[in-house]
Amino acid sequence: MNNKVFISCAITGSGDTAKKHPDLPKTPKQIATAAIDAAKAGAAIAHIHVREEDGTPSRRLELYKEVVDRIRSSETDVVLNLTTGMGGDLDIGQGENPLEFGPLTDMANVMERIANAEKFLPEICTLDCGTLNFGDSSVITVNTPNDLRKAAKRLQEINVKPEIEAFDLGNMWFGSQLYKEGLLNDPPMFQMCLGIPWGAPATPLAMQAMKDVMPKEGIWSGFAISKNEMPFVAQTVIMGGNPRVGLEDNLYLSKGKLATNAQLVEKAMRIVDDLGVSIMTPAETREKLKLKNYK
Repeated sequence: MNNKVFISCAITGSGDTAKKHPDLPKTPKQIATAAIDAAKAGAAIAHIHVREEDGTPSRRLELYKEVVDRIRSSETDVVLNLTTGMGGDLDIGQGENPLEFGPLTDMANVMERIANAEKFLPEICTLDCGTLNFGDSSVITVNTPNDLRKAAKRLQEINVKPEIEAFDLGNMWFGSQLYKEGLLNDPPMFQMCLGIPWGAPATPLAMQAMKDVMPKEGIWSGFAISKNEMPFVAQTVIMGGNPRVGLEDNLYLSKGKLATNAQLVEKAMRIVDDLGVSIMTPAETREKLKLKNYK
């Protein structure tokens, strides 16, 4: 078990949650304010997606710029972690021709997908490390080995640390392979994402299996979605990882009570404190992960 952990907060995500939570951060101002509030509550890392004003997910660079500028110009310190997951969705055709892709398709070149990291130089950006049946419909999220190597190499060149997003055991295996190939700098950073259909289930055995194939030099975070979010704060810390919470993963503070990001961080802080573990500051987190601070 870690004696000292950092907490990440995933502010808004890209899921179909805007209709379920009236106060889900959507505009750049709302997202930046929520990230700052989460940092004030104790989060060392803010994981950022952007949305259009109507709540639909977006990868427009001007939206990222506003969020990043607002956070960096604030008096609150927090490590920035921008998503590069957008642009890998393939909606397989349901008619006779599966290549007649459906309306949920959003495919972009891998270099376009990491353009926000190149342009705004966050300390961290995500790197989804495999292809997955993402959800219970016709959509798959596509991340090929060739594209992942290209992205990892470029991120290494600009000194932005990839957070390897492992939604299943094979994702962790390939992330470890990137490290073996010298495409991830020490210490490599991993995120175990549990409970998303149809990746790894939210079970301690799934988390342990991922940990078993992670390189010994790795530093990892973990989370589970929905009602399993808070139990897996404790599970992650007990197993030696660093917890993540936030409205991307779970909308509720308790049954029937909608949460804010700051409230979820505060609840995670109480769990960690009750385990006798202390919380790392953003500065301590940067030092541990050997991050480049471009602020």
